[in-house]
Amino acid sequence: MKTLLDEVLEAHGGMDRWRRFSSVRATIVSGGDLFAIKGLPQDPTPREMTVRLHEEHASVAPFGAPDQRTDFTPDRIAIERTDGTVVAERVHPRKAFDGHVLGTPWDALDRAYFNGYALWTYLTTPFLLAMPGVDVEEIRPWHEDGEQWRVLRATFPAALAGHSTVQDFYFGPDRLLRRNDYRVDIAGGFPAAHYVHDIVEADGILVPTRRRAYNRDADLRPVPGQVMVAIDLGDIHFT
Repeated sequence: MKTLLDEVLEAHGGMDRWRRFSSVRATIVSGGDLFAIKGLPQDPTPREMTVRLHEEHASVAPFGAPDQRTDFTPDRIAIERTDGTVVAERVHPRKAFDGHVLGTPWDALDRAYFNGYALWTYLTTPFLLAMPGVDVEEIRPWHEDGEQWRVLRATFPAALAGHSTVQDFYFGPDRLLRRNDYRVDIAGGFPAAHYVHDIVEADGILVPTRRRAYNRDADLRPVPGQVMVAIDLGDIHFT
């Protein structure tokens, strides 16, 4: 019998098609309260995000200057020029967030690290749930917007960088992603309810193009008006 994860992967384009691709590129425009809180308000300039699908690696350009980009893996974050010259780098970047609370300012490498793991997660969901070492279980369903959403709770291995080790993914009756809940560990562990909208098909893979992550209250509801992160995506292509 098919599991919920099987149905979800099939609804989003299927594992066979996913395995044919190695990377995805998208134009992103991001904003939200989190970046202002961290002292790095985001401008509305469109940027190009590139993500590898089967290993955790991501890059965004431009970053900080027209001829600069980021280079992210879980063990290293760097800002480099387009010719490969390293401008700044940090190994074991997660350790730099020890002791951070929500109001702790970020530097450019902190921002680059957050962008790298977050966009890698978003652009590989839900297929990352089938990666080796990811433990997935179905938990009690959730009712919202007149629908029953089935929920997969994922526990990620230490080798994968993410918002938090345990995250919940909500899927509608069509088995498409509706919401993702987590704690942002590198920002004091604040709880987020992250909604997705305007799903499009890109090379046979279904991808949300509008994301809004809200601060979340004790009843698992988004706090109105507290949009911590907003991301709009376009020109999505898998290769």
